[in-house]
Amino acid sequence: MKSITIKGSKRESVGKVATKALRNADKVPCVLYGSENPLHFSANELDFSKLVYTPNAHTVVLDIDGNQKINAILQDIQFHPVSDKILHVDFYQLSDDKEVSMDIPVQIEGSSPGVMLEGGVLVISKRKLKVKALPKNLPDFINVDISKLKLGNKISTVDLQSEAYSFLHPDNTVVCKVRTSRASMSISSGVDDAETPEEGAEATAEEAEGAANEG
Repeated sequence: MKSITIKGSKRESVGKVATKALRNADKVPCVLYGSENPLHFSANELDFSKLVYTPNAHTVVLDIDGNQKINAILQDIQFHPVSDKILHVDFYQLSDDKEVSMDIPVQIEGSSPGVMLEGGVLVISKRKLKVKALPKNLPDFINVDISKLKLGNKISTVDLQSEAYSFLHPDNTVVCKVRTSRASMSISSGVDDAETPEEGAEATAEEAEGAANEG
């Protein structure tokens, strides 16, 4: 998995006043967990753009004060409810022999016969899946092959099992499926509606003819 480097500086103070001053200077207060003691540091908000505003998953190399590099993953991030500025970020330190959990994006591969030949619509229920794995086994994507997905079929997490990682979802969690399109349902409904008046008209004509004969 690709890594992004974020340069940070240790925080001397973690009080509210110091935190407010950091944010006013366009810096983000951060905490690194996973070792004996949490490490409090700050980093420029702009440095998070490639990590946060992307559909891809990345690990992080934290470069603290230029003399300490730590491998980590993004664990939690808080945004301002109005301005959407980053308020706080939590990281978790990686260890080669310790599994971690991480959201991994889903990547669709192939063409579904249910869509191409049967007029169905592909519905993607999960854009990301949470996996648990050793750092070396974290995938860049969860590849989902839909080349055999017919109308009414679905792919669940149980169909995507891997020896390298495990899913932190129930086995029956639907990732994607092919359902009947609304257009085809409307066309089908329209044909039925068109047949009904014709049947009624024929019945009316027969009744009128019978009445004429009786007269």
